[in-house]
Amino acid sequence: MHHETSIAVWIAFLVFVLIILALDLGIFHKKSHTVGFKEAIGWSVVWMILALCFSGVIYWWHGQQDAMLFLTGYVIEKSLSVDNLFVFLLIFSYFKTPNQYQHKVLFYGILGALVMRAFFIWAGIALLTHFTWVIYIFGAFLIFSGIKMLLPQGEEESLENSIVIRTVKKIFPTSHDFDGDNFFTIKNGKRMITPLFVTLIFVEFSDLVFAVDSIPAIIGITDDPFLVFTSNVFAILGLRSLYFALKGFADIFEHLKYGLSLILIFIGVKMCVAHYYHTPIEVTLGVIVGILSISIATSIISNRKKTLENK
Repeated sequence: MHHETSIAVWIAFLVFVLIILALDLGIFHKKSHTVGFKEAIGWSVVWMILALCFSGVIYWWHGQQDAMLFLTGYVIEKSLSVDNLFVFLLIFSYFKTPNQYQHKVLFYGILGALVMRAFFIWAGIALLTHFTWVIYIFGAFLIFSGIKMLLPQGEEESLENSIVIRTVKKIFPTSHDFDGDNFFTIKNGKRMITPLFVTLIFVEFSDLVFAVDSIPAIIGITDDPFLVFTSNVFAILGLRSLYFALKGFADIFEHLKYGLSLILIFIGVKMCVAHYYHTPIEVTLGVIVGILSISIATSIISNRKKTLENK
């Protein structure tokens, strides 16, 4: 049973998020620049501290159980979003997006992601409320997604042949050249979208795909719309800085996908047996953190062995 959250609290939270985003773009990142490693790490820490402070607010407001639910949701969303970072890396390298413009693309990408996530959360919880058997479909889907992630992946389709790019180019006149950090440009008196805008569309589309996995995963932890949405928001807000901090270390996390697949399978099974056995939130959080820690540790050990062998 979850607490009813008043409209005033929802509005206050959304205003808080908008103020943070306005400060981010209007003051801290007013000028397009390449985000360095130190700056990215600094911002990653800031976003994590904000999430922990918010969990403290929930603890004071609704007690330990809800604070633990928020933190578990946050950890799940944060860990699943790491997979998204590698897709961003692929997109930016394919479009040859200059480093100094990547932050702007991710900023607007996050705005779109927040709206999409809000819709997915509302739809998912509405389905569960009216059709309780949907929990088995969500659970089975997560187990299937986890197993699929464990299997060897085939050759990825070239981005150039993707339906997203072909559709965008059919609908909008598209320029081949960047025009600073502008999404639109005028060439020969004709208004066109720049490759930066095409990159943004692709970033939005990738988040749409990832939301299909991550939203059922967090709904498997709690069906409280406020906790689901706020944990999503804090995970997404820190996604940009995490991208710039980790993009130079993509190889270090080679085992992470196995950890993520086990987390998806675990939550899927948890959803399927929820009517027969309630898994304590402390156990759920412990399992998730444990799996993540082991997959990161084994990745680092494997990476060190390879480095020593190549010397």
